Amino acid sequence: MSSTTPPGPRPLLPLSPLLGMRSNPLSYMEQLHRRFGDLVSYHTVGRQVILLFHPEMAQDMLVTQARHHRQGRVMQRSRSVLGNGLLTSEGSFHLRQRRLIQPAFHRQRIFGYGQAMCDYAERHQQRWHDGDVLDVHQEMMRLTLAIVGKTLFDTDVDGDSQEIGAALNTFMHLFKFAVLPFSEFLEKLPIPPVLRMKAAREKLDRIIYRFIEERRRSGEDRGDLLSMLLAAEDAEGNGQHMENDQIRDECVTLILAGHETTANALTWTLYLLAKNPEIAARTKTELDRVLSNRAPTPENYPNLKYTEMVFSEALRLYPPAWGIARTVEEPYESFGARFPRNALVLTSQWIIHHDERWWRDPMRFDPERWTPQARAARPKFSYFPFGAGPRQCIGESFAWMEGVLLLASIARNWQFSVVPQTKVGLQPLITLRPKYGMKLRLTAR
Repeated sequence: MSSTTPPGPRPLLPLSPLLGMRSNPLSYMEQLHRRFGDLVSYHTVGRQVILLFHPEMAQDMLVTQARHHRQGRVMQRSRSVLGNGLLTSEGSFHLRQRRLIQPAFHRQRIFGYGQAMCDYAERHQQRWHDGDVLDVHQEMMRLTLAIVGKTLFDTDVDGDSQEIGAALNTFMHLFKFAVLPFSEFLEKLPIPPVLRMKAAREKLDRIIYRFIEERRRSGEDRGDLLSMLLAAEDAEGNGQHMENDQIRDECVTLILAGHETTANALTWTLYLLAKNPEIAARTKTELDRVLSNRAPTPENYPNLKYTEMVFSEALRLYPPAWGIARTVEEPYESFGARFPRNALVLTSQWIIHHDERWWRDPMRFDPERWTPQARAARPKFSYFPFGAGPRQCIGESFAWMEGVLLLASIARNWQFSVVPQTKVGLQPLITLRPKYGMKLRLTAR
């Protein structure tokens, strides 16, 4: 079958699509999907961009054709902060690093981290008071950063959390800079975004290298992720351990992935429960039955079925990773279209998770979509909040346990409600953040 050029916008100004994606990528993709369908193509600044908005196409991109791709532009530019960690490394090196790190996310290890998740969640809520109006997003960012500090470094990062949080916040705003044409050249100039990025990296490096050096000196295995990284041995390569620089890159990647995405997911979940008190009440009923008025433990996790359904539905409506991009390395043909070398290919959880072909009344918050029967009736790739294929999020099982246990800990103690200060907007950076934070009122249960 001969390949054709997929339909798409043919703008008079070549920068128009780029500016559309940069200013409001979610609504721009929605417009393209409505106008042109599931397979959309356009050229901008001499580069072809191909958008895929169907579950089968997402599967083809992320799994079937994975070997033909390397990371997309934003992740390539992210090396300036993340270095050569799991999110940014490529090819055989990425595969080797993934195999080295995988044991840190085995089921038994994650179960061990679960107790720290519960302990920190209970401790964090001691600062809250009945009737408070809190920025729930800031609270979740602080909580998940404390948990990642404990599980990654077996330490309280309270003293460093402000610096780490500020550095990661700078990094999240890299998206708008990274999509600019010629950003690879711009990042060599002493312009404000570049200087901010360098300062953020220096802050992170100072903190993380300190943790690494302290652990190397002590030689302790504390059962945390850092111990696993220091002990990991490359059985397939030269049999050596990871150098400090590589451990640093993996640590920064794991801090970002284990902190930012879960904090955003929990923020949107608590907002949805505030808007839907009947679903919040049903969640509380399950928590009362399973927990018997006690704090959750990792042993409770398998029995928190409805709580997990609530979290699953929040990840559908507000996926922390709203799009996945790849760059074509080897040309190929698929779905009647040619994917040429250096084309940028993008699929979007935001679009597919809100497509009424797979989700009836897609903007409605409905945890009942997550019964076994409802799941079985949908295409597999109608839902992929953690990606798929060889680059699927290595910490997915960690994130599920953390999301459900933290939600259980919080929702058993507090009811949330929307107040006049609650201003809701979407901020699609590298992750999907709430644009104005998330101010909600707490009522003690």
